Order: sequence, then C-alpha cells, then structure tokens
Amino acid sequence: MKIANNNGALGAKSAKKSAKGLKYLVGMTMLASAVMMAGCDDDDDDNYQTDDNSYVSETSYTAGTIPTNASKVDVMTYNMPYSDGETHEATAMVIYPKTAKPSDGWRVVVWTHGTTGVGDSCAPSQMEMNTNFLVTANNLLERGYVIVAPDYEGLGKAGIHPYLNLQSEANSAIYAVDAFKEKYGTDLQGDWMSIGQSQGGHASLGVAQYADSDEDYKGAVATAPASSLGYIITNIAPDAIAYLEATNQKDQAIAVYSELLSYAAYVGVGIKAYNPSFDYKQIFNTQAYNVAVNAEGTNGDNGLCLPDMIDKYEADINSYLDQNTSASVMDYPALTDDFATNTVVAEFLRNSQPGTVKLNKPIYVVQGTLDMAVPYQVTQALVNGMNALGTTPAVQLDLVTGAGHTQAIIDRNEEIMDFIEDTMPAS
Repeated sequence: MKIANNNGALGAKSAKKSAKGLKYLVGMTMLASAVMMAGCDDDDDDNYQTDDNSYVSETSYTAGTIPTNASKVDVMTYNMPYSDGETHEATAMVIYPKTAKPSDGWRVVVWTHGTTGVGDSCAPSQMEMNTNFLVTANNLLERGYVIVAPDYEGLGKAGIHPYLNLQSEANSAIYAVDAFKEKYGTDLQGDWMSIGQSQGGHASLGVAQYADSDEDYKGAVATAPASSLGYIITNIAPDAIAYLEATNQKDQAIAVYSELLSYAAYVGVGIKAYNPSFDYKQIFNTQAYNVAVNAEGTNGDNGLCLPDMIDKYEADINSYLDQNTSASVMDYPALTDDFATNTVVAEFLRNSQPGTVKLNKPIYVVQGTLDMAVPYQVTQALVNGMNALGTTPAVQLDLVTGAGHTQAIIDRNEEIMDFIEDTMPAS
C-alpha cells in the first residue's frame, strides 16, 4: 500500500525513525491469534478453474514510456468472473522482453500491483509506470520472462474494484494468464509465477491459494503483503499515531492517519462491489465520511486515486485541528468504534486474510523491519501461521533490516530474481 505509485503504502510519508515506536506496540501472541483466527477452513472454492474464451482483444499501452528492457507492452482485455457472480471484462498489461523467445516458449511472471484506488483512472494500464515497478520489471525482462500485470476487477472497466478481496485479486491474475495462454499458447511454455508488493503481496498470496492445484503455477513472491488489516487499523495504528505526535512528529502522524483512512474508504466502497446494499456511512463518523465518498465518486468508476484521497484527508484533519486547537490527531472523528466488529466488515476482514490454508508451492516473503504500513511483526506472524498449517515447502521469510515499506523489494531484488529463476528457469 504505497502512496504515489502502483506499489501502495500505508504511511509512505512516515520517517524511518518513527518505526521504532511501532515495534514495541505489537504483541506477538495477539498477532498470531489475529492471523490464525482469520479463517482456517480449506474448501472447494480454492480449486483452480477457468473458463474457455477468456481472451477478448488487445491494444498498445499508451499511458507512458515502456520499460527499457521491453520490446512492447500491450493492454489485453479478457473475461473473468466478478465478485457479483457475473462475468465481465477486465484488463491487464502484457510486457514482452527483448530477449529471444526460448525454443520451448516463454514463461510468465504475473505482477500484482499495490493500492492505487478503486476508480477506473486508477488502473495501472492507464497510468505512467512507477520507478519501483520498473526496477522489478526490467530485471524480469532482462532474464527473459513475459510479464502479465492485471489491473484487477473493476479497474479500467465498468464496476467497482472490490479492494483487498482475496479471491477477486486471484481471479484477476488467473484469468489473465488463462486468456494469454488461450491467445498465444503456442508461444508459451506454460509455467507461471506471481509477485506483488503490498496489496499486490496480498494478491500474490491469493494467487498462490487459488491456483495451488494448477500444475503450471510454480510459486509466489510477496513483499510487504497486506494482512490483518482490521488489527492494524484498530490496535496498532492508534498507538503508533499517538507515538508520532508525542515525539513531535505531528505531520507524520497526520500523513499516516490520512493514508489509513483512505484505505478504510476503499474497503467500504469495495464491499459494495459484491454487497450493493452495504452503506459504508455506518463505519465512518460524519466528518470522515464526507471525505470517504470521494473514493467512490458518483458511480464507483470515477473515484479519486490514492494520492488525491490522502491529500483530501490531510486537508480535512488539518482543518479539524485548526478549529480544535486542544485536540490530538486521533481526536479527529474518523471510524466508528465498531468498525472492525461491524458484521459486514468483519466478514470482509475474515475472507480477505491471506495465508489461512495449507499451500503446496514455494513462497518467498520479503519484509522491511522499518515498514510503517505493514509492521514486520504482522508479516512474521502471517508466515508463522502459514507454516503452522503445513505449507510445503516452508514459506521463506526474509526480514530486511532498516528497510521501509517500498525499499525492501529493491534491497532484495537480486534475491527475488534468484528465487524466481531457481523455481522457474526462464528457459
């Protein structure tokens, strides 16, 4: 979840020094319980399956310059099942390397992106590619992989994006690969993997769950994967924000809170994608709700993207503090007290939690220890929970000392590439 790019970040404006105040706030026992209680039932819904005739069409990517190591970038339209139970169109970028096609065909790496928003203009295929993504993309392309980068359900096409809906994210990737194989199967070897950052790390773990039975799917990389969102919002963030303010980092506290509330707004709007009767006004106090509606816009397709949402909340929090000079940042009337226990939200939080079933593919998780978006203890508990379920081989956790939310994937770029090449050689 990073602020002005496709990686997403909760607290991207936070200073590294503030992270030390977050570390001691996280009780490992409570975190492990939160992860394990999020749902441990393995059911038939996890079976890999796609429909024929997924591919629709493709056009050239024109939103910005393409990666240095890319020969071309197309935007593919394909059909996928939406969370409303109907089949609709979705889009994905397909990025081709300059390297020669292997004699037995290309292997595919799916990039699952971080938080951008829920409006159509927030689709990565309609945006300039950010620098962090370009580092990963150019290294994958240099090694001879084709990259398929889904926009996710509802981004770039009609319909609300069901933010952090684990199965929707996974389907966006699975059906994109299925459509690509349908159209270009003779050029492909068939094997594929997934990699993603933040919301994309969450999505990559979702792909690992829902494609676990696909013999062609070889494994996942997840960096700073979003998880235990309700616990972070209700238990960790308030103390962390109060710590920042108490240590004369008021601007940082406002930035973190503004980002957190933007994600909460996207959660509220995203639930409407599959539960149209849900009124997210019930989880916000009036002042914060009046900002949250900007995430949806007038119809769910024209909502604000993440940087603009954060700016809206920062302005409103500052206005509130100017009018209430004795108030603290956490006094801003934001989420209702029963946010995480609201029946609909609680169901969302339970169903959106990754790593709740035993998996059978190699998984490499990278996490910075100074991450203010996804505290490393949360990810550590997530991985411990996955391994306790018997995931085979055991999930690898790589803690990157001193790295923040978006830096860890850069610092471990070579290790990530080695893991992908070892798991699925490009030729």
